[in-house]
Parts: sequence; C-alpha cells; structure tokens
Amino acid sequence: MNLIIRQVMRAVFFSLFISVVVIGTTFIAFPLDNWTVLLERKIEGIPFLVLVVITPIVAGTVIGVANGWYWRQRLHVLDRQLAELVKEQKFVSDEEPYKELTELQKHMEQIQQNFRIQAENKQKLATERANEREKSLQEVVIQERNRLARELHDSVSQQLFAVSMLMAAINESGGSQNGKLQNQLQLVEKMINQSQLEMRALLLHLRPVALKGKSLQEGIKELLVELTQKVPMEIDWKIETFTIAKGIEDQLFRILQESVSNTLRHAKATTFSVLLIERDDTIILRVMDNGIGFDVEQARASSYGLQNMSERAYEVGGTLKIVSLPNQGTRLEVKVPRLKNEDESDD
Repeated sequence: MNLIIRQVMRAVFFSLFISVVVIGTTFIAFPLDNWTVLLERKIEGIPFLVLVVITPIVAGTVIGVANGWYWRQRLHVLDRQLAELVKEQKFVSDEEPYKELTELQKHMEQIQQNFRIQAENKQKLATERANEREKSLQEVVIQERNRLARELHDSVSQQLFAVSMLMAAINESGGSQNGKLQNQLQLVEKMINQSQLEMRALLLHLRPVALKGKSLQEGIKELLVELTQKVPMEIDWKIETFTIAKGIEDQLFRILQESVSNTLRHAKATTFSVLLIERDDTIILRVMDNGIGFDVEQARASSYGLQNMSERAYEVGGTLKIVSLPNQGTRLEVKVPRLKNEDESDD
C-alpha cells in the first residue's frame, strides 16, 4: 500500500477516535435531554453532527497527506543513499540532512566504509595469494632445473667428456692408417667437442651461477676463468673496479651468462672477450666473439634469449644493442646510466 494512503488512513482513524472520545466525554459531563437539538443546531449552515464527522476526516486527510509526503521525501533520500552504497560509491548530496536520519546516515557511511575496507582486504589477499603461487611455481621450476642440470652433468656431460678423451687419444696415436677413416674420426671428435660446448651452455642456462655476495667483477672473473679451463676458446677480459647497485649487478650478470650460453651453442667462435667499464656516469658491458654471426632482426623476433636480455636491460633503465655480421662475429653492448643516489647508497 502506498505510504501516503497509509498515513492518511492512520490520521483519519486517529482523528475520529479523538473526536469520539472528546464528544463522548462532553456528553457524559453535560448530558442532553433532547438529542434532536444536535441535528437542528447548524454551524455555517452545516448540521453539528455532520460537522463533527466531517471535520476529523478532513483534518486526518490533510495531516496524513502532509505526514506521508514528509516521510516519503526522507525515505527517498535513504533509498538513494542505499543505491549508492550498493554501487560502492560515496553518497554526496547538497541537501541539508534531516535530523531524524542523521544517525542512520552515519551508520550507513560506516557500513559503506566497512564494505570498502573488506573489498580492499579481499583484493590485497588475492594479490598476495597470486604472488605466493607465482613464487612457489618459480621455486618449483628452479628446483626442477637444478635437478635436470645435476643429472645432465653427472651422466651425459661425464660421458661426453670420456668419449672426447677417448677420441682424442685415438687421433693422437695415429692408430688408423686409413686417411678417410682418420678424417671421419676427427670429424666425430669435433662433433663431440661441439656437443660438450652445447652441454655446458645448456647447464649454464638451466642452472645459472648466482653472485652469492660477490661483486659483479668477481663473478665475471670467476665465470670466465672456469670457461677458460673447460672450453677450447681464447677468452680475455678487461674489468674495471667500481661499485654497482645490487639490482644492476644481478641483471648484468644474467645478461652475460645468457650471452656466454648463446656463444657456446651457436657462434662456433674461437675468441671471446668481455669488457666492463664506466664512462661518463654510464656502466658499459660489452661482449664480443668472432663466430659465424646471425641475423639480429630475425633472431630478435624468435629468440627467447635475446628478448630476455633486452627485458633485463630495460628493468634497470638501460639499453641493449647487438651488432652481428656473417662470419665476422657478434658484439653485444649494454649501457646502464649510473645515478647519483646509487652512488650515495653504495657509499
């Protein structure tokens, strides 16, 4: 039922009730001998009894309409506030708040604030769970890569090394007088050596060496010294001593490892050089080889390794430039700006 109609009916019934009580009390206090007097008595041409009945009805109707409209306006404001609350938006109104609804409005604003806090907490919890899942997945991937690297090193890598030593001994002994067979044996030895290079590159890719508290310069020297002992390649380096922020060190070291892996697997190079210097507040890492080279643009679109190196350089605000010419080798250069606040934090 409509709010105004309900208020009108209540006001009319209440007015009639009050009128009956007042008139009844009056007649009890002042009893009439002749009731026809009430029918004969007129006020402004209207019989008294009729006026007694009509007046409460009219008064109740007016009061009910006014009261119903009054509460309808207030409920309309409340409805709008609830609608904004459902939309999780803050209710803003230029209207002066009604005193009767001030406390209710405060409670509604508190509920709205609680909903907002709950939503923020849920979003924060969802983000934390996603980060935890991603972190757990990364840990599982790292563990699996380490396991594969250990198994490859303990089995395939050792077997390749043994076969390589055996083939080298056969070729050095000159046991075969057949020139064609000798050439085939030498070819097999080269293939085995290449397989060893690719295996070392794969192991480096699966289980990259971490700095573990060492500086970038120390990590590069340790890596290159190890390569010199294991890889039949002329390796040289020029490394200057200067402080580098930890985040930049990690990314540059990963880029160098990726570059070493690519050189061992694809370049067929005989020389490999690394340069790490600082010039004009810029850290420069340059890696060069004399391998077969490759098409940079084509490889950039399909090579995960090149994309990974570019992303790592970008993460520290640097740039990656690669120049490669067929049968002339490849040069990779990373430049990272050295900021003043980094120098202060390092000091």
